[in-house]
Amino acid sequence: MGAIPFDHQGRVLLGKRGIEPFYGLWNVIGGFLKYGEDPFIGLKREVREELGVECEVLDFVVMATDTYGPEGSALLNSYFTVRLLSMDVRPEDDVIEVQWFPLDQLPDNLAFESDRMALKALTKQHTRYKE
Repeated sequence: MGAIPFDHQGRVLLGKRGIEPFYGLWNVIGGFLKYGEDPFIGLKREVREELGVECEVLDFVVMATDTYGPEGSALLNSYFTVRLLSMDVRPEDDVIEVQWFPLDQLPDNLAFESDRMALKALTKQHTRYKE
């Protein structure tokens, strides 16, 4: 599950990975669901674990396949925009840094192809999320 937070300027918040695979690369906030966990509860849990704040799930962005690293397990990722209920974010859990990026200035060093696909899909729709 991937959560893409937006701020009032239409920027997205990404986290720098503090774990392998792809240690040190930028990543959409999110992670794996627990067995039997409701997807929206799991998405909110991941945001809380990685950013230390609560969120509201907004809209579906895209579903994309990938692998967890070059030779890792197959993934089916679902991405959603989220509204953070506090802007007092801090990197926690497996995130070592967070940064806001304008959609037209995203970093080149994204960890997963599915993240690139989600951000590309979102860029096409981005005007819907500017306040």
